[in-house]
Amino acid sequence: MQITLLGTGSPMPAPDRAGPSTLVTAGDENLLVDAGRGVLMRLAACGVGAPDLAAVLLTHLHSDHLTDLNDVITTRWVMTFEPTPLTIVGPPGTEVVVDAILRSLEPDVGYRIAHHDDLVEGPLIEVIEVADGEIELGTATQISCAPTDHRPVEPSIGFRIEHGDAVVVAAGDTVPCDGLDRLCAGADALVHTVIRKDIIATLPFQRIKDTLDYHSSPEEAAQTAHRAGVGTLVLTHYVPPIAPGTEDEWRALAGEHFSGEIALGDDLLVVPVGGGD
Repeated sequence: MQITLLGTGSPMPAPDRAGPSTLVTAGDENLLVDAGRGVLMRLAACGVGAPDLAAVLLTHLHSDHLTDLNDVITTRWVMTFEPTPLTIVGPPGTEVVVDAILRSLEPDVGYRIAHHDDLVEGPLIEVIEVADGEIELGTATQISCAPTDHRPVEPSIGFRIEHGDAVVVAAGDTVPCDGLDRLCAGADALVHTVIRKDIIATLPFQRIKDTLDYHSSPEEAAQTAHRAGVGTLVLTHYVPPIAPGTEDEWRALAGEHFSGEIALGDDLLVVPVGGGD
């Protein structure tokens, strides 16, 4: 398996970091976890297109994690010459969001059907809403989910992705919780969003300080990884953005609580996972 950090940014636009999104490649299957701004550009940079996605997995319905879901839907539709449904998996409420996106695309869909003889219907979407347990997608990869804690954003979920002897967990936005511990047990890698609480707590903006109680710090993400016996901790969704030359600070904060490999970096960072097929 392989993890590619497509977007390591946050709701605050950054010129060099796309919005939150991660590609998990399991054998021949590409699984997109969240769909933040710029996701298709980052996918293109690693040679993957919307038609190549086995599924889109949404951890929660915060706007920064699905800003470009409409782009994924439209591009999958116009670039797939044999009609193939796009599977979107997410927590309860996902179907309402996807239906709203499809309604917003109705003018565009009408224009394209009128212009292209081989487009006779709109995007084909299969929405699967999940809260806890195994997810049946008909793929070679096993996927399960469990509740996370991003309240008042609820429900939110994390995903456990298993292929061969390799296991990757994508946490999304959350504080430490039992559901995430359950997903992470014995995993090879945990992809976890993090914020620097030590920095944010000093800022004079209450709206920014409000993020402290529903995100994990590098230390908390590391504690989760340590409890579960995870092999590699992959940090992403950096708030504030990592200033050049301060990467070791972030790594050191996590390293106080976790002795395994700690990976962090720019968009398109690739982290190999496991050695099996």
